[in-house]
Amino acid sequence: MKPILFFVLIVFSGFTSVAQTAGSTSIEFENKVIDYGSIKKGEDGKRTFLFTNTGNEPFVISDIFSSCTCDIISKPDMPIEPGEKGKIVVTYDTKKLGPIVKTLTVKGNSTPGIIALKLKGTVVE
Repeated sequence: MKPILFFVLIVFSGFTSVAQTAGSTSIEFENKVIDYGSIKKGEDGKRTFLFTNTGNEPFVISDIFSSCTCDIISKPDMPIEPGEKGKIVVTYDTKKLGPIVKTLTVKGNSTPGIIALKLKGTVVE
């Protein structure tokens, strides 16, 4: 009985692996890290992550999670076709003094399916 269960688990995991990569594409970001350097308190914290769909399928962002007090101003609402460029615009609240060490997690139909984008720097007086 155990060998049959093991075989079923192996086959099932193979199907889920294929299902996860079906319809996926490749994305290249110009930079996955935005470095604010030393930014003065109250200055404009708006920045843009630019990317290109380098795969063969349209890229669709299903969600973006944020670990920070930054707001996602805009993300593509429509699929980004192969060879096209897209952008994710974020803003960081520069009213808070101190280090900026934040992560945005982009979830979509790319390989890998989750992409980490980082914000770093320091807000100074």
